[in-house]
Amino acid sequence: MAEAERSPVIVKLNEDFTAAVQAKDDAKIAQIQTTYQQEIAKTHEKLAEYLRSQPASLGTINLLQSNVLDKDQYMSTYVAVAEKLKKEWPQYTVAKDFVSMVDRMKVLSIGQVAPEIALPDTTGKVVKLSSLKGKYVLVDFWAKWCGPCRQENPNVVRAFHKFKDQGFTVFGVSLDRNKKDWVQAIKQDGLAWTHVSDLKYWQSEAAKTYNITGIPFSLLLDPDGKIIAKNLRGAALDNKLNEIFAKK
Repeated sequence: MAEAERSPVIVKLNEDFTAAVQAKDDAKIAQIQTTYQQEIAKTHEKLAEYLRSQPASLGTINLLQSNVLDKDQYMSTYVAVAEKLKKEWPQYTVAKDFVSMVDRMKVLSIGQVAPEIALPDTTGKVVKLSSLKGKYVLVDFWAKWCGPCRQENPNVVRAFHKFKDQGFTVFGVSLDRNKKDWVQAIKQDGLAWTHVSDLKYWQSEAAKTYNITGIPFSLLLDPDGKIIAKNLRGAALDNKLNEIFAKK
């Protein structure tokens, strides 16, 4: 990404963007932003192709672990590098760790069936994620103590009420430790959907299965339980659901 930012094309776009902002030219700003994203995408494609063609190296591992490439969009690159490491560096711990990371990524990649979650709801009854098949489901990892989660909740609430009669629902998975706190936050934020938790904080079985390292974290599933999008925040969730249900 740093090299891309220093390219003559990007430098010129940044200069033009600054001028457009100063001139309050909204049309020009939008045009430059679109062109900027296209140029960055071209750079990422070139980088992905380059990394796939290289022999095993620490440089390649470090670059991919730095998230310079989107893990979902460039999953094939991560997989290709992992396969190369298995063959060329089978004895090295750093290679084994990278391969292990990619194996975990595969489980949650776009197009995969989301792993089962079976945890108690607020009454103590175990509810399975798979029981919601047939609907579009937002699997939403959150907690009362998570500020960004609470800030995002109003967006999820709006989407839920807007699309619930069209075949959409939410499956809330809390990483809280205290049942009282968990139930209180559900009530305060008006989260009128299915909620589950084993109240184990970061040691939650679901958090382990989904390799959760930060929240909020969400996945949108299709009626077959397959992952079709991740971390749709704010208007992005509404836009995606509008797109889905406009086709039905």
